[in-house]
Amino acid sequence: MADLNLETLVENTWCPGCGNFSLLNSVKMAFNELVDSGSVNPEDFVISSGIGCHAKIFDYIDVNGFYSIHGRVPITLTGAKIGNPNLKAVGFAGDGDAYDEGVSHLVHAARRNVDITMIIHDNRVFALTTGQFTPTSPKGFKGKSTPEGSIEKPLNPLPLLLASGASFVARGFSGKLNHLKDLIVKAVRHPGFAVIDVLQPCVTFYNTWEYYRDRVYDLNEENHDPSHFREAWEKAEEKEDKVPIGLFYKEERETFEDLILDGKVPAESEGAPSLDSVLEDYI
Repeated sequence: MADLNLETLVENTWCPGCGNFSLLNSVKMAFNELVDSGSVNPEDFVISSGIGCHAKIFDYIDVNGFYSIHGRVPITLTGAKIGNPNLKAVGFAGDGDAYDEGVSHLVHAARRNVDITMIIHDNRVFALTTGQFTPTSPKGFKGKSTPEGSIEKPLNPLPLLLASGASFVARGFSGKLNHLKDLIVKAVRHPGFAVIDVLQPCVTFYNTWEYYRDRVYDLNEENHDPSHFREAWEKAEEKEDKVPIGLFYKEERETFEDLILDGKVPAESEGAPSLDSVLEDYI
C-alpha cells in the first residue's frame, strides 16, 4: 500500500470544524490509492488553486503545482496539460472562485474537454473575506454584503456543467470522506474534463453540516445510470429536500490534448529545456 508523505511544514489555518479538513484527507487518500494502483507516478501530479479558503489546500499537499489567481485554475492547468499531457492535473476552486470570477474559464475548459479534474469547494459563501454571498448562496442569505438577505436565486452548478459539455460531472460531501475519495479517484482516472462539486460546510459563516447530513443520499447503479444525460440532468435538478451525491454523468470522447497535440508531448520533444537547465536559473 502506498504511503506518500504528502505533509508540508505549513501551518493549517482553516477554522476548527471546517469541511476542508475532510476534503483534504480525501484528496490525500485518493492520491495514495492512485499511486498504489500503479496508474500514477507521484511526480506526475500537478495541482493548482485559486483565491479563497479553498486555496490554502495548495500549501498542505506536497506535490508539484502552481498557485493561480481568482478563477484562473482551469486555464492554468490547461497550459500545463498542453505542455505535458502525461500529467495528472487536479485543480481546486471555491464556489465564488469557480462560479463567479472563473465561470467563463470553467465553461470553456468543460466544452473543450481538457483532461483535468476540478474539485470545487462549495460552501455557498465567500468565507475568506468574512461572509459575502456567492452565486450558490440561497435566496435570503444574510451576510456582510447582504445584511437584509440576498434577493438572487442561487445558481445550480451541475446543470451548467452538463450543458457546458463536461464529460464527468459529480457531487461529493465533506461528511462522506471515503465516498468523496472514491469520486476523486474516478475523476482523475477519467480521460477528459472531470468536475466534482463538493458540499463543504463553512462552520464560521454558513454552517450546513446538519442540513446536508439530513438530506444527502448516494447515487448508485440501482437508482441512476450515469451514461444517460437526461437522467443526470433530472437528478441535478432535484429539490433541496433531498440532495443526491455521487457520479451524475460520464462519457468518453476525444480530449482537447488529443486534438491539439496528436500524440506529441512538447515537454519531451527535442529542444525542450531539461529540468537541470531550468533550475540553474533559480539556484
